[in-house]
Amino acid sequence: MTVSSKRPVHIALVSLILSVIFFGIAFFLGRWSGFLAISAVGWLVLSVALIWFVLCLQFYQRALAEQEKLDMSQLTQDERASTIFQAGNERATMFSAAQRRLEIFEKWFVPIFSALIAAYQILIGLYLLKAALAPVADELKQPLLCGICMTAVAFVSFLISRYATGMSAQSEWKPLKAGGSSLLGVAVLCFVLAVALAVAYLFNEFAPVKVISFVIPGLLVILGVETASNLVLDIYRPRLKGLYSRSAFDSRILGVINEPGGILRSAADAIDYQFGFKVSQTWFYKLLEQAIVPLVLFGAATLYLFSCVVVVAPDEQAIIEHFGNPVNKAGEVRLVGPGLAFKWPWPVDIARKHRTKMISEISVGFVPRAVPETERARIEPLLWGQSHHEEEYHLLVATEQSSGAVEGAAPVSIVIAAVPVQYRIKDLYSFVYNHSEPVKVLESICYRELTKFAASATIEVDDTAAMERSLLGAGRSEARRTLTERIQKAADAEGEGLGLEIVFLGLQGIHPPTEVAADYQKVIGAVQNKQAIILRAQAQRNATLSATAGSIQEANRLYDLALRYRQAEETGSAEEIDKAGRELDSAFAQAKGAIFNTLREAQSYAFEKTRLAQATGERFAGQLEAYRAAPEIYLHELRLAMLEQTLANIRKYVVVADQNDTQVTIIDLQEKLAPSIYEMGGIEESINP
Repeated sequence: MTVSSKRPVHIALVSLILSVIFFGIAFFLGRWSGFLAISAVGWLVLSVALIWFVLCLQFYQRALAEQEKLDMSQLTQDERASTIFQAGNERATMFSAAQRRLEIFEKWFVPIFSALIAAYQILIGLYLLKAALAPVADELKQPLLCGICMTAVAFVSFLISRYATGMSAQSEWKPLKAGGSSLLGVAVLCFVLAVALAVAYLFNEFAPVKVISFVIPGLLVILGVETASNLVLDIYRPRLKGLYSRSAFDSRILGVINEPGGILRSAADAIDYQFGFKVSQTWFYKLLEQAIVPLVLFGAATLYLFSCVVVVAPDEQAIIEHFGNPVNKAGEVRLVGPGLAFKWPWPVDIARKHRTKMISEISVGFVPRAVPETERARIEPLLWGQSHHEEEYHLLVATEQSSGAVEGAAPVSIVIAAVPVQYRIKDLYSFVYNHSEPVKVLESICYRELTKFAASATIEVDDTAAMERSLLGAGRSEARRTLTERIQKAADAEGEGLGLEIVFLGLQGIHPPTEVAADYQKVIGAVQNKQAIILRAQAQRNATLSATAGSIQEANRLYDLALRYRQAEETGSAEEIDKAGRELDSAFAQAKGAIFNTLREAQSYAFEKTRLAQATGERFAGQLEAYRAAPEIYLHELRLAMLEQTLANIRKYVVVADQNDTQVTIIDLQEKLAPSIYEMGGIEESINP
C-alpha cells in the first residue's frame, strides 16, 4: 500500500474508534444524569459509527485494489520475469481479485449496509420519540458537567469532520464526505445541547433540553427516510462511466450543512446526479452562487436585529431580563407596558410577556366538560339531579344532625363542590419569579381553603337561622366573600406572593350528590311548607295584635305592663299595685285599635246612662209639680200623650153616632186607601126600622 491509500483508512478507523467512544460517553452519561437528549445523541453517534465502519471497509478494499494495480504495473515493467507472468490475460485474471472484491462490495454490500443503517435510524428515532413523549420520572442532575462533556464531543467531532471533509475534495476520497457530514451534524447538535444545558444550569429552564429531546429523534427518522429514498432512487438513476456514485447513506441534508457556501452547488449536484442535467453550468446558478451567502447573512442579521424590538399588546405587560436579571441598577423592575419597546438583542436581553389584563379561570372541585369543536367548557343549567361536568369531586361539610343508623358516625355530610375561580395577574414580577408554577400553587390554595371552610360550614335548611348560614341557602353570599378573602390572603402570603388577584369565586355549583338530590329536594319542600305555616301564623299574630293595640310594639308594651300589674298584685305592696295600675290605665288610655274602640264605647255608654238617669229624675220632679197643680188635666194629658204615642202608626176611624144609638154603621176594614174623600164607599149606613 502507498501512503496516500492509507490516509483515508486511518481517518476512517480513527473516526470509527472515536464514534464508539463518544457513543459510550453519551449513553452512560445520559442514563446517569437522566437527560434523554444526551442518550439520544449517543444513539445518533452510533449511526455515525456504522457509517464510518462501512467507509473503513470500503477504503480498505480500495487500498488493496490500488496495491494490486501497483503490483501489476511493476510486474509488467519487469522484462526478466518468468514465463508464467508473460501471458497478459492470465496475469490480469490472477491479480484482479482485490478489484473484483471492491466492485462486489460497492455494488452489493454498500446498499445492504445502507438499508441496515436506514432501518436502524428510523426504528431508534421512533423509539426515542416515544420515550420523549413519556413523563420524566428521574431527577435531572449535573447539567453543567453534561454540558462540558457535550462541548468536548462537539469540539473533537468538528475537527474530525472538517479534516474528513477537506480530504473528500480529492475525487478518490469523496466517500469521506458522508462521514464528515454526519460528524458535523453530531458536532452541531452537541454544541446546541451544551448551550441548552448551560441555560438549564444557570436559569433552571429545561425547555430547550426538552425541545432537543424531540429534535434528535426527528432528525434520525428524517435521515433514515432519506437514506431509504436514496437507496430506491439509486436503482433507477442513470449510470455514467467514470462518474462518482454517492452512497445512499451520504445525506444531502447534512451535506448542505457541511458546505454552507455551496448550498446551490449541492442542489445542482443532486440534480446532475439524478437526471444528468448540468445545472451548475447555467448563468442563473452562477449568479445565485455569488449572491446566496450575502443574502442569507443579511436575512439572518435582519432577523437577529428584530430581537431588539418588543411589541407589547394592549392587554399585556413585559419584563426585560438583562443577562437574566430583571432588576436594573436602581433596583427597579424592567417593566414594559403596552406599546413598542427596544432592548439589547437576544440573548443579552430577553423579554417575558404575559397577558396581565386577561381573566383566567381554574376549576376547583371539578373537571369541566368541554365542547369538542371549540375545546371550551360547556355551559349547562345547574340542576341538582344531573351531572354537569366530566368529573365532580366530593366535599365533606359539617352538620348539626347525624343519622342514628350507625353508632358513633361523624356528623358530616357530602356535597359536590364545583367552584370556578377567576383571577388575573396584578404583580407580574411576583407571578414570574416567586414561583415556577404560580397557577398550580393558587389551585392548591383554593382546594385547601375550600376544605377548611367546608369543615366549619353547614348545609342545614331546617330553620331560618340555619338557612342564613347554609352553603345551600342564603349563606352562599357570605361564604363567597369569606372564601375570596381567605384565598387572596393566602395567595399574597405564599412565599413572597403569587402576584394574582381573585376576581370572582362562584359557589352556585355546590349541591348534594345526584344520587340523593331527589330526597334532599323533598326535605327542602317540607321545610318550606313548615316555614310557610310559621309565616302565616306570624302574619295572623301581627294582624291580630295590630288590630287590637294599633301596633305590635304597643301590644307588647301593654302585655308587659299587665304582667307587671299581675306580679304587683301577687307580691307587691298597695303602693306598687296602685302605681302599676295607673301606668296600665294610662297605657290603655293611649292605646289604639280595638282597645281604643272598646274603651270609647264604654265611656259613651256610661255617659249615656248617667245622662238618662239624670233626665228621668228631673222629668219626674216636673211631672209631680204638674200633677199637684191640676190633677185631672195632667191625667188627661198623660192619657192623650199615651194614645198619641201608641196610635201613631195605626189607622184610626172617627164615627159620629146619635145619642139614641139607633144607627147601624158597617165599616169595610180592607187595606185600601181611598184616593180622595169623595170616593169613600167603604161605609154603608143602615137604619133599623
